[in-house]
Amino acid sequence: MFAGQLALVTAAIFAGAALYINLCEQPARLLLDERALLTEWKPSYKHGFAMQAPLALIGACLGFAAWWQMGDWRWLVGAIVMISAWPYTLLVIMPTNNQLLAIEPADAGVQVRALIEKWGRLHAVRSAIGLLATVLFLWASLRA
Repeated sequence: MFAGQLALVTAAIFAGAALYINLCEQPARLLLDERALLTEWKPSYKHGFAMQAPLALIGACLGFAAWWQMGDWRWLVGAIVMISAWPYTLLVIMPTNNQLLAIEPADAGVQVRALIEKWGRLHAVRSAIGLLATVLFLWASLRA
């Protein structure tokens, strides 16, 4: 059961961080001009990636461990949802990330704003992934 509780906490931290980005950081950065917008986004993205990627992996592993220990399908589904952040990021968000990372702040134009707005919409799915995994893990915890 301990693995399940840790999976729940990890998913909640992932969801909270993702929601913070979408609800607080993204709207604030969009108030900046294009050069400052890109200058702020680049290190923010790198730090966020370094935090959220391990959380998704750890949360999924803990969810799989809880499923293995308790045999409740909710842990398995939560773990699959949690790990889905990886392929979603690599296949869907990464092309936009790479476009933004290739632009120097001095060359930032209107395309930067459009790309960062698109990135925010794509990132909202990561927030939904975290919330769904949290709900599934909470549901499994309440059934244990």
